[in-house]
Amino acid sequence: MGTNMMNSNNIDQNHDGSEEQQLKQQQRSEIYTYEAPWHIYAMNWSVRRDKKYRLAIASLLEQYPNRVEIVQLDDSNGEIRSDPNLSFEHPYPPTKTIFIPDKECQKPDLLATSGDFLRIWRINSDDDTGDVNEDENSTNHRGGSVELKCLLNGNKNSEFCGPLTSFDWNEAEPKRIGTSSIDTTCTIWDIERETVDTQLIAHDKEVYDIAWGGVGVFASVSADGSVRVFDLRDKEHSTIIYESSEPDTPLVRLGWNKQDPRYMATIIMDSAKVVVLDIRFPTLPVVELQRHQASVNAIAWAPHSSCHICTAGDDSQALIWDLSSMGQPVEGGLDPILAYTAGAEIEQLQWSSSQPDWVAIAFSTKLQILRV
Repeated sequence: MGTNMMNSNNIDQNHDGSEEQQLKQQQRSEIYTYEAPWHIYAMNWSVRRDKKYRLAIASLLEQYPNRVEIVQLDDSNGEIRSDPNLSFEHPYPPTKTIFIPDKECQKPDLLATSGDFLRIWRINSDDDTGDVNEDENSTNHRGGSVELKCLLNGNKNSEFCGPLTSFDWNEAEPKRIGTSSIDTTCTIWDIERETVDTQLIAHDKEVYDIAWGGVGVFASVSADGSVRVFDLRDKEHSTIIYESSEPDTPLVRLGWNKQDPRYMATIIMDSAKVVVLDIRFPTLPVVELQRHQASVNAIAWAPHSSCHICTAGDDSQALIWDLSSMGQPVEGGLDPILAYTAGAEIEQLQWSSSQPDWVAIAFSTKLQILRV
């Protein structure tokens, strides 16, 4: 892990030098910025090997029609560009967006979004036009298109369901998506059959986030202040592995360590600290990260290392931490190993699983990708 993230200034391109020199300069210029026409909230990296540096970003607009754009860094010139053919309207601001976890490109290119419902979108790029429906509804055959594959409603009794706060796509079994809702439920979907696999009342209050820890195991956090772990083989029971120290203080985000499922991290609402948990020792945090100066909004475990985590928040800071000394108490608390200051409060943060030396952050109308 280099220290490029420490340098928050883009390096000016030297246009007089040879192309080789320019290329070398570009390789050192390890921050790329995209300005969207609106405030960005939801954001996610593509996982597919054939779509490097591709992300989905979504708007946060106080109106019914919102937008989703698919953008990609052209590493020959360092520009992040939106593909207008793959930009589409979305009802309400998406609370989350995730590309299908399909590194090997074996499955259709799908993007899921949560909001009033869970929606699965199919991306037809210009190189798979043979695959595109030649009907009147599918526009832009040559330049690619996005079509709504399915809209999933978890409420059997109504055409409306409680708004979805978040969801997670199961990497070990990509036909499964778990959603969390303000109606206290978590719903596990079989998206191939487009049916509900399981729906359970997960908490006493709104569920704010959900994360998979394996094929049939997921965890959720809630306004009731608890982190609960569920095993689909025993749906009647859940294990409470943490409760916030102040009663009824909501937990708003949850990240499960991708490399070592014993560890997870959670964020307390309006708190500057991040709580790291070891599920073998419930109730007591294994470490608390306390170097942010304002509320933390996002956490992302490194996809390739069990002891690195990135956190970001309202202090405009993205911090990377090395938790390898997690077991032993550190005098005065742990310090981050890298810090990056953005131009505004960071609301969203994603670590690329297919290119683990890249992290993306979103603040205000800007998307930035940073080499770490």
